[in-house]
Amino acid sequence: MAQGIQRSRRLALLSAIVLSLTIALPALANDDHHHKPKPNPVVNVQVLAFDDFHGYLEANPAPGVEQLATSLAMLRQGHKNTITAAAGDLIGGTPFLSGVFQDEPTIESMNALGLDVSTVGNHEFDRGVTELLRIQKGGCSPVTGCYFPDQPYAGADFQYLAANVVKQGTNKTVLPPYWIEKIDGVKVGFIGIVLKETPSLVAQSGIKGWQFKDEVATANKLVPKLRHEGVEAIVLLLHQGGLQDSGGTYNGCSGISGPIVDMQSKLDPEIDLIVTGHVHQAYNCVMTDPAGHPRHVTSADSNGRYITEINLPINRKTGDVVRSKVTTVNQIVAATAPADPVQTAIIAKWKALSGTVGNRPVGMITATIARAGTPPGADRGSESDLGNMIADSQQWATLGNGAQLALMNPGGLRADLTYPSSASGEGDGVVTYAESYNVQPYGNLLSTMPMTGAQIVRALQQQCQPAGSGRPFLHLGVSAGVTYDLQKTITAGNCTSVTISNLKLNGVAVTDAGTYVVTVNNFLADGGDNFPAFAETPVASRIGGGIDLDATNAYLGTMGPIAPPGTSRVYELP
Repeated sequence: MAQGIQRSRRLALLSAIVLSLTIALPALANDDHHHKPKPNPVVNVQVLAFDDFHGYLEANPAPGVEQLATSLAMLRQGHKNTITAAAGDLIGGTPFLSGVFQDEPTIESMNALGLDVSTVGNHEFDRGVTELLRIQKGGCSPVTGCYFPDQPYAGADFQYLAANVVKQGTNKTVLPPYWIEKIDGVKVGFIGIVLKETPSLVAQSGIKGWQFKDEVATANKLVPKLRHEGVEAIVLLLHQGGLQDSGGTYNGCSGISGPIVDMQSKLDPEIDLIVTGHVHQAYNCVMTDPAGHPRHVTSADSNGRYITEINLPINRKTGDVVRSKVTTVNQIVAATAPADPVQTAIIAKWKALSGTVGNRPVGMITATIARAGTPPGADRGSESDLGNMIADSQQWATLGNGAQLALMNPGGLRADLTYPSSASGEGDGVVTYAESYNVQPYGNLLSTMPMTGAQIVRALQQQCQPAGSGRPFLHLGVSAGVTYDLQKTITAGNCTSVTISNLKLNGVAVTDAGTYVVTVNNFLADGGDNFPAFAETPVASRIGGGIDLDATNAYLGTMGPIAPPGTSRVYELP
């Protein structure tokens, strides 16, 4: 009986369709095609951009990915044509919840919030090229295996770009150089570029055999290729940026300086929009391209604090961007935005796996031990309690190697050690594994090596970064017993002079010809952060010191409770 009823319903539906077509066909036949509405001469494309997310899935202190995803969804409402893009450093330098799982949680979150395309940043290379390719393509980690065996890691749904990273001796890029999307009849092309100084920012072993080419030259060479493919609307996702002066706001462009200024003046005028990153700054600029036309240059700070909402009007006939009508605005991601339930579920899934490991106590502190600046970490150019304490731990951990002193780069410190108990309830002053991991998430190896006094002085002078660097001065943490006087000059965002004097070790003057045993992480040992003096020591002369995080945890557990060491080891002269 039921089958007969269903058959009758299907026949009735078919009859209704045939009848409707019979009635409609004459009307269609008489329809004058000249009365069809003409397409809008302008295709409005919305681009939503962010950068330097660094795996900040949970709110602390920036709003978390639950709020970022909700804000993106709200901004997309009412927009037919929308693309979500990122300017690099989605992963690397990440908090415990993402980093301890090889950043697979962050990629899962990016897939879920609808990211379409991203350039690689320098931190995408923290674990090397092989791991980056796994992050893009999928597959379980050869180091840690499958975290969920019944659900192997699937890879990134979005496309990573790396136009200027090529196999040495070839033009073969490690990842595609550009990505093209056809929207409502017009094509939009995205070029992805990472700063050419990336080799100075990551461990050399992971990028061996790969070359990082000039950003501007690479982008300009791709313009004719994109135009050959019918692309006139071109967006550059550039993992490099600039700095506003002290009066700048997140939607301002006050006294913009740094690498982006020179790059922008040389980038092909056919590039219509530049979305930047790397410097953890927010700005919204309109600059003049080499042809004298206005060009928007944007940055959305870091950790999901802002989303740059870009309206990109494209002439349907020519396919080019109508520059005079482009609008850009940095939208705040509110901490009070409703949590996206999909992201909430992703966080809960990984937290259930991480809780046992993360809540394990590793040591004690007597007070918060913080980075420099407000908020903490904003100032990498000043001596900090945390930088000095980590240097102390590294020198202590390598005493067996003969280490007399240790030096620590500020960029390797990604969080503070806070005295108040976390929500996990471990108690005030207790440092958990997750908390220490958040400070040093890179898994760098310690290297102990001989250096002359002259080499140490050169390394300290190299805290003054090359002209055009995103940060003019990088203040190294120094272990107990190291003291010196520092005089530096910062002009227009550049370090123009530096003097190191009165360098002593345990009260005794360090001599140029003397030899001293120094511990640094492998990032610095390879000359990272523009400290080539460390790389002067042959690899054969270095002694391994284990993983930096293990050294910190052992120090906290053995020597604690640890008090903030103070910031009086370096005397800064006026």
